[in-house]
Amino acid sequence: MSKTSVILVDDHEMVRLGLKSFLNLQTDIDVIGEAGDGRQGIDLALSLKPDVVVMDLVMPEMDGVEATLTILKEWKAAKILVLTSYLDNEKIYPVIKAGAKGYMLKTSNAAEILNAIRKVAKGELAIETEVDQKIKHHDSHPNLHDDLTARERDILGLLAKGYDNQTIADELFISLKTVKTHVSNILSKLEVDDRTQAVVYAFQHHLVPQEDN
Repeated sequence: MSKTSVILVDDHEMVRLGLKSFLNLQTDIDVIGEAGDGRQGIDLALSLKPDVVVMDLVMPEMDGVEATLTILKEWKAAKILVLTSYLDNEKIYPVIKAGAKGYMLKTSNAAEILNAIRKVAKGELAIETEVDQKIKHHDSHPNLHDDLTARERDILGLLAKGYDNQTIADELFISLKTVKTHVSNILSKLEVDDRTQAVVYAFQHHLVPQEDN
């Protein structure tokens, strides 16, 4: 019987080591690669094409939300299981909406994580109970800004400060083209027509601090 191939994407080496040691004890699972940040995770996933990508969310260089979205854009058949400590809607909803097959918390026990990997490998959903409850609550009480990624929220904050695209690019050390793409995505997700309306939305929903008069 062929084993389920897995790659681990997490910036904490000890987390990867512990998970790898446990998974490699299983007769049906083989950890074939590890990455310490989102960019490395993308390269590894697209080159090795594992059965399951186990993805952390908060990492340097590129976070797991952007890495997940990029992998699924480039490789639609990817089966990604998010394994994180975070229950924030801004992290949960974008990855689930993009097509991640699972979302588990690091507080889950080993048997639960193992079961989730096996389910995701078969194309089934594996959503931790607390996460599932937040998704259902979101669906019944949706906020447009819940779909914004962490990077998009950063850029929205800079828009609120009156920064133009080039200044934002310089501030965040990203290209002007990337800023324009993010701004376009922000307007689309917030269902507004221009930057001014986006900033008004941000202040109305307390996404950015009010300036003192």
